[in-house]
Amino acid sequence: MAIAFAAPLLIGVALAVKLASKGPLLFKHERIGLGGRRFRCLKFRTMVIDADRRLAEVLAADPGAKREWEHDHKLRGDPRTTPVGDFLRTSSLDELPQLFNVLRGEMSIVGPRPIVAEEVRRYGSRFVWYCSVRPGITGFWQVSGRNDMSYRRRVAMDTVYAQRKNLGWDLKILALTVPAVLNGRGSY
Repeated sequence: MAIAFAAPLLIGVALAVKLASKGPLLFKHERIGLGGRRFRCLKFRTMVIDADRRLAEVLAADPGAKREWEHDHKLRGDPRTTPVGDFLRTSSLDELPQLFNVLRGEMSIVGPRPIVAEEVRRYGSRFVWYCSVRPGITGFWQVSGRNDMSYRRRVAMDTVYAQRKNLGWDLKILALTVPAVLNGRGSY
């Protein structure tokens, strides 16, 4: 039902991505989900085709960017993103294809954001809590400031969410998602 409701938006974003730059429509990236199982997380492509090469060049040439990448696993003003990609990221529209991950049972609407293998070490002993729930399209961290907070705080929020997961909290997070996305705070 959510996909049918979002279909016009999915089509519009897909057209914008295709018209803005060459390359595939979707970015499929391996993430870790429930029980530590790996899955291909879907997103609209927001980056240029040679993004990995550009990232390596930036990190080699800019010690500040390297520190930021090592700290947050993200870059402000990421040189790999396309102009349409910048908009999709700040509006979170790049994540719409994750509705298909939800349909396949790999993700939930609400839960911790899916992580990549390189991020597991940051969870330490709390990784077991992350793996106890399905990752979500939105979650506690996402409505609380996203990248404006430390990764350590993100891990703590994911742990608290997993320990206290309930329908009431999920509904509250869903209600807070719209203003958080419209505000754009911490999204890049």
